[in-house]
Amino acid sequence: MIRAFLVACVVQVAITTAAGAAGPYGMIRVGNWMGGAYTNDTNGTFSHCAAGSDYESGVSLIVSQTTTGSWLLGFASQRFSFKQGDALPIDVMFDGQSQARLFANANTSVMVSAILPPNVARTFQKASLMVAVAGGTPYQFNLTSTGPLLAAIANCVTRVKLDGIEKAGDFTVPKAIAAKSASPADAPGGSRSSKAVSKTGTGFVISPSGHIVTNQHVIAGCSGDIRGNLTGEPVMTLRTVSSDESNDLALLQAPASASFKDFARIRDRTIRSGDSVVAIGFPYHGLLTSDFTVTTGIVSSLSGILNDSRFLQISAAVQPGNSGGPLLDSNGLIVGMVAAKIDAMRFVRATGNIPENINFAIKTGAIRDFLDNSVVPYETGAGKGDLKTPEIAGAARAYTMLISCTATEQAESAKR
Repeated sequence: MIRAFLVACVVQVAITTAAGAAGPYGMIRVGNWMGGAYTNDTNGTFSHCAAGSDYESGVSLIVSQTTTGSWLLGFASQRFSFKQGDALPIDVMFDGQSQARLFANANTSVMVSAILPPNVARTFQKASLMVAVAGGTPYQFNLTSTGPLLAAIANCVTRVKLDGIEKAGDFTVPKAIAAKSASPADAPGGSRSSKAVSKTGTGFVISPSGHIVTNQHVIAGCSGDIRGNLTGEPVMTLRTVSSDESNDLALLQAPASASFKDFARIRDRTIRSGDSVVAIGFPYHGLLTSDFTVTTGIVSSLSGILNDSRFLQISAAVQPGNSGGPLLDSNGLIVGMVAAKIDAMRFVRATGNIPENINFAIKTGAIRDFLDNSVVPYETGAGKGDLKTPEIAGAARAYTMLISCTATEQAESAKR
């Protein structure tokens, strides 16, 4: 009865400002959570992905992410009696602490939902128990599988936005998303052969839970397992959590058994033109050294090609394989992710001149937005003083990872 009511609630009510929702399309099934993708009844467009779980109290919990990346938390029960649009403050407490006040609105007479700020969503993701107090009445929810649940919901939103609602499938296990366009400096064309080739890039550990960020084009076209390893460490199989093709970002997850001595921290101060930077990665892995390489330079400009504000232009030398690697300041803090080098031949044909020291990195603003939308915790820092380049490289060894996979030659040649 309760499960049937829950499904009906999620189907009939969009956890957005829309009047209604149809679905589920595809499937999300994580532990006791069930759901999928939903469309807006008024125009049929994709609106959100959601999953819910029922509790013995008779109150069902529903978690949703909208197409804009906002997280929402819904409470539904046949015992509720609201007027649509009613406002209701809800105090939530996780594992006996971290109290936050949410401001919910009634979607129907039997359901309310509230925006879940990123910091609260991250706490929800890791908590075992949530107590919600509304109108002086406490409701207790034992939380299980919320980490993979939020990952599955985010994967659902990413997949449907890219592939369309008609291709909705099982969103529980994310898969790598094939790139549809080249990154700023990538040359088009290439062989149409489907011959399997080895593909490598770089990534870096961004959380103590073993989350790894890299460029989306590093994993695009991968068939089979995506592998990762620190220099001198065993190879591990990585799981794709989410992907943002438009900003060329991907989030991977190391196995639960993996352990890391340290992880990267993001600079919380604005980078300036002329600031020194260090790029670390695995260019031409197998042809050059099996260790990572270190190059230095400066921030040449605070925008990329055609004033693209998502990128930094840097003078530090990068090569194929550096993609996805950390760009560090003089304190060893992340100021960007190496993304591309300018296509020299295309530039020569366009201008008649050979470009020198023109490379690009994704700014931390885009990285932080991506991590927030994926509900991944990360740390920021201001630095305690300039370090020497060998010290920066030595610290980065603990979290800079070689990313590799097998890809089709057609997919690979489209990026080189």
